[in-house]
Amino acid sequence: MAVQRPQTLEGNVVDVQSGEIFQGEVLIEGGLISRINRKATENSQFILPGLIDSHVHVESSMLIPQNFARIAVRHGTVGTVSDPHEIANVLGVKGIEYMLDDARRTPFKFMFGVPSCVPATPFESSGATIGVEEVAQLFRRGDMGYLAEVMNFDGVLARDELLMAKIEIARAKGKRVDGHAPGLRGDDARKYISAGISTDHECFTAEEALDKIRWGMRISIREGSAAKNFDALIDLIDEFPEFIMLCSDDKHPDSLVEGHIDRLVQRALARGHDTIKVIRAATKNPVEHYGMNVGLLQQGDPADLITVRDLESFQITSTYIDGTKVAQDGESLLQVATDAAPINNFTQYPVRTSDIAVRHNGGKIRVIEAIPGELITRELIVDPTVQDGFIVGDPDRDILKLVNVNRYEKAPPAVAFVKNMGLRHGAIAGSVGHDSHNILAAGASDDEICRAIELVMKHRGGLVLCAGEEEIVLPLDVAGLMSREDGDKVAKLYTALDSRAKELGSQLPAPYMTLSFLALLVIPELKLSDKGLFSTDGFSFRGLEV
Repeated sequence: MAVQRPQTLEGNVVDVQSGEIFQGEVLIEGGLISRINRKATENSQFILPGLIDSHVHVESSMLIPQNFARIAVRHGTVGTVSDPHEIANVLGVKGIEYMLDDARRTPFKFMFGVPSCVPATPFESSGATIGVEEVAQLFRRGDMGYLAEVMNFDGVLARDELLMAKIEIARAKGKRVDGHAPGLRGDDARKYISAGISTDHECFTAEEALDKIRWGMRISIREGSAAKNFDALIDLIDEFPEFIMLCSDDKHPDSLVEGHIDRLVQRALARGHDTIKVIRAATKNPVEHYGMNVGLLQQGDPADLITVRDLESFQITSTYIDGTKVAQDGESLLQVATDAAPINNFTQYPVRTSDIAVRHNGGKIRVIEAIPGELITRELIVDPTVQDGFIVGDPDRDILKLVNVNRYEKAPPAVAFVKNMGLRHGAIAGSVGHDSHNILAAGASDDEICRAIELVMKHRGGLVLCAGEEEIVLPLDVAGLMSREDGDKVAKLYTALDSRAKELGSQLPAPYMTLSFLALLVIPELKLSDKGLFSTDGFSFRGLEV
């Protein structure tokens, strides 16, 4: 590594520890902040700590860690609290090691956690299991930062022996334990938190977040590509600033290119929230909570910092990691190693229209109602559209057939119906299906659904769209979740898929993201596993017909 020359940055220094903003200079030597001097300067820029995403699944960007970092630094992000839960469900420990190995090839400060719930539930087929021994093995490595989101909140409330063993391993190592408890309130929230769980990013009302804050829990306000809780929660920062962090959770590549945590800071400042409180939520709070090796613009800290033009627009002008400039004026300066190899777990087999046909037995049907901007869904009971004795999708009523196909071994597909996908024609499909990442497809006709599934199978993973003779494919050759291509190229192709789905009728903000969460069984209310229709009411399977 080349020896760094001493550097000096001048401007308005934002001190998140003291809460002051003052004119001065920051001296950088050997990657560290050697001194901060107060002095008058004509440079009007602001210098502040680099931004942190307090909870993200890098895999959802469809980029390997190196390429995620290359985009993120443009927006002033210098580190993330990253849960490799997605690739762990596909490849287990081997998948987590892939993420760690690739992350080491960039200076960006990823803190990866040990996934706590792989598989997330026993009601779906996943590619791997992370049990108590695997959790202990991963923590013995020394490079795992925390126990990642404990999704099985029912298991925590019941004090499930194996789940509690994972939590105790983390606590014995002095590691934080992340939460995932949507809608949990009152005594149940208290009991969940008392197990040692310190954060949650799943709150969708201020009242729920307040319940958890009262018991000492930190709240990561999430604004991702599909789930958007910023507006509902950001006002909490006024009264409880030390309890608030900012995160994206799941960020598709087009959204990441447009902005990251910087966008949340901009929005919070535009609403008139206190400048220091907002910046602490995006820097100090996550760094100190998780014990990240990220500097906070203090003497002796790693020189992980950003400059912005002003605190109104919060336009990032440069990003530094360990004293090296990694982005300037929206251009990434990070280099990416191009020899990263793919890794996967995929079984290819045909799925025909006869495999997804649903015979009508005379009753009404349960339909999954997708809710724009939310991960939660609702259960609807409706009269089916029937043709020749079979229940079919009905685009005129915005009720489409939804199919979940096991990608790890040949098995009969599970079939349900979904409202609000909006497609008038065509089908979309992908191998990104939270949490187990089987193949999900939704469409206006069985023929197009099966063609879309066939394309995903052909590429051993990816996102696809089929409409008539038209085909668009974004191959995801790493675990069926990520591409090794440049982030801007992936974002461009994803945008083409997203735009075309909307041209075909979808009015969802992120059709592919919404599709991927229709299999997320740990989020209410009705979802589709590869094993069948599943309800969080009683945590059990439901018949399609009522």
